[in-house]
Amino acid sequence: MDAAEFRRRGKEMVDYVADYLENIEKRQVYPDVEPGYLRALIPEEAPEQPETYEDVVKDIERVVMPGITHWHSPYFFAYFPTANSFPAMLADMLSGAIGCIGFSWAASPACTELETVMLDWLGKMLNLPEEFLAGTKGKGGGVIQGTASEATLVALLAARSRMVKRILSDDPERPEADIISKLVAYSSDQAHSSVERAGLIGGVRMKKIPTDSKFSVRGEALRKILEEDKAAGLIPFYFCATLGTTPSCAFDYITEIGPICNTEGIWMHIDAAYAGSAFICPEFRPLLDGVEFADSFNFNPHKWLLVNFDCSTMWVKNRTDIIAAFKMDPLYLKHDHQESGLVTDYRHWQIPLGRRFRSLKMWFVFRMYGLRGLQDHIRKHVALAKEFEALVRVDERFQISADVVLGLVCFRLKGSNDLNEALLKRINSARRIHLVPCQLSGRFVLRFAVCARTTESRHVQEAWAHIVQLATELLRQFPQ
Repeated sequence: MDAAEFRRRGKEMVDYVADYLENIEKRQVYPDVEPGYLRALIPEEAPEQPETYEDVVKDIERVVMPGITHWHSPYFFAYFPTANSFPAMLADMLSGAIGCIGFSWAASPACTELETVMLDWLGKMLNLPEEFLAGTKGKGGGVIQGTASEATLVALLAARSRMVKRILSDDPERPEADIISKLVAYSSDQAHSSVERAGLIGGVRMKKIPTDSKFSVRGEALRKILEEDKAAGLIPFYFCATLGTTPSCAFDYITEIGPICNTEGIWMHIDAAYAGSAFICPEFRPLLDGVEFADSFNFNPHKWLLVNFDCSTMWVKNRTDIIAAFKMDPLYLKHDHQESGLVTDYRHWQIPLGRRFRSLKMWFVFRMYGLRGLQDHIRKHVALAKEFEALVRVDERFQISADVVLGLVCFRLKGSNDLNEALLKRINSARRIHLVPCQLSGRFVLRFAVCARTTESRHVQEAWAHIVQLATELLRQFPQ
């Protein structure tokens, strides 16, 4: 393919993508295929001779689309949103064309500098404390990670490194292995599974703090376990607070937890993967009160801020803590400006070495939507969730299972877990809408998350009517 054909094919692909997204609600939201379906549709080996572009494109609908779950369908209400917008897609196209691997400032100065500035832009939208911004003289700063899971792990490893060095400075003869064996990290019992996985990868024990009736961690619950663990000779070093838990969008009380962590010298990391986008709206910013006590904070613009995957933004209050944990400087990566104090080398802020030019997506989206446009998007989704909540509350056969704060509604039929499992199975088997469940206080609960950028009131109304119809049929067959 030469440049002339690329121009032609590129326009064709843009048309295909635009048609796909404009007509996505006509597609079945959840695929009807069996595991292994795809292998039978393509050859066992790659072709020896080149094939035509037309042949490849024909196979998109034949091979790929039958196995796609359409996350951007307005009938997709599962998990949490994954962001999508035309400006972000265009920026991703440019990023792919530039194709730089921005592990250091020298590897592509614009890649590094635009990221630093975009994280400051976004930090100001969130009204983050000044310590988290890089500015031109700040000690903190932001970085784009691939996922919130990576940010949680990076923070945990940095916290581990900081605590080990702190103890060794007081007791240089103490074996490092002995220190690590006594380190203990903490999270909510509602925290995402990636937090527990971070503990496994980091080689430290992870304890879950029990939550209250609202599925939130309170300060006293953390304090009690800290006292028990310190009395047992353990070394608390890290707490991962969650703002917007995956099961129910619950919020830990970081205004209570933060001062405890600061007093005890514990690194507090905040995981706001989904909910963080909402904090650009003044009415939701109080949910972030207490961030001033945190050492690091992370959320995913690629969930709810119209920036396509992957773009997980992380801020640290003191960047030397994170750089000290990851810095490696082989000769082939060194450059003239790295010790000048004027540049950032993001390879020291993450686990991989290579990194894409992801800040282009933020730059395009922030400029073409503006803060007002982004706030409107968040508010629309929250209003749609409130609309669905109101529909559920009117039907006395159903109940709301958790406070509806943002764009997630947790609900269930009044009755057994088996009944609700049967309802969800019927919903997803029909493939008109797609939901996933969670468990709250031992109860099987259905989650309704407003996800797609194009979701409107009519989609919410149609989804509820469909759920009601299936529930009515189910209750006729299995009366409670």
